[in-house]
Amino acid sequence: MGEESWEVLERARELADRGEEFALATIVWRQAPSSGQTGARALVTADGQVYGFIGGACAEPVVIREAQRVIQSREPQLLFLGTTDPGSSGAVMPEGMVYVPMSCQSEGALQVFVEPVVPVLDLLVVGRSPMVHLLARLAQDLGWNARVTDLPELQPDDVTPRSLVVVATQGHGDEEALELCARARPAFIGLVASQKRGISLMEYLAERGVPRDDLDRVRTPVGLDLGHTSHREIAVAVLAELVQRRAAGEFGPSGSTGEEGAAGIPQPAATSSSIDPVCGMTVTVEAGWSPHMHEHDGTAYHFCCVGCRDRFAADPTSYLTGQEA
Repeated sequence: MGEESWEVLERARELADRGEEFALATIVWRQAPSSGQTGARALVTADGQVYGFIGGACAEPVVIREAQRVIQSREPQLLFLGTTDPGSSGAVMPEGMVYVPMSCQSEGALQVFVEPVVPVLDLLVVGRSPMVHLLARLAQDLGWNARVTDLPELQPDDVTPRSLVVVATQGHGDEEALELCARARPAFIGLVASQKRGISLMEYLAERGVPRDDLDRVRTPVGLDLGHTSHREIAVAVLAELVQRRAAGEFGPSGSTGEEGAAGIPQPAATSSSIDPVCGMTVTVEAGWSPHMHEHDGTAYHFCCVGCRDRFAADPTSYLTGQEA
């Protein structure tokens, strides 16, 4: 594996440690004269930043667009990037492969495997009962990062914007633990308590000056209603709710528990696409801007490369004839 690939993987570790979701793209096959090389890797963030090299001006915008879709869907995708649909010649496309046309001067082609990278969930359980430790062990069995702490060891730094916090102090410093965790605004916060006890705690903390916005984010009582359960079985109910919320996308880019998403991760910038009027390639446009844009008669046109832009600028009429509705 080349040095560039190692640098990409090191960057991937840094993003994962920060809790940022991204997609990893790997070229698994190439047809010359494509500039991408077999085995080359690049990672794409949710906002379209690229680290590494996956291809030139034709391939990169396509990979970015498809990678952002993979991040949202969390489903890997095998792409065939080329000027000609291999199925049109009678060739059989591998099951699951998606053809993405590229209208470039080059006749090269690429197969790119794009996979989502989702950091493990970070669960902080506050309390000391057997249920607390069982909940942490069950979460660890699912591959989550699960931690247990209690007062007075609990510190503000223990709660991050990515944390899923379950306060289960159950009468042993409930007010202090809940206030500290609520003010830290984690991705999720739940309280193990009866509904009556939960309401009482919320009213008490509001009187102490804890912002209502912070208190409104507390889920109480936390856990799915599984009927009459034992103390240890509460751990199953709590974990079941967390799994349900994760499956619904609340703890990822598509979540909406806060202004920046459920895990404190900035959401992708609004993007759209435009057709290059010279070669017909789809160009990714972010906030009305692309690297190779040109304005003509008050309209912005977007191009896959400098060459297409310059050919258009030299004779716009020849490329716009017949395009108006």
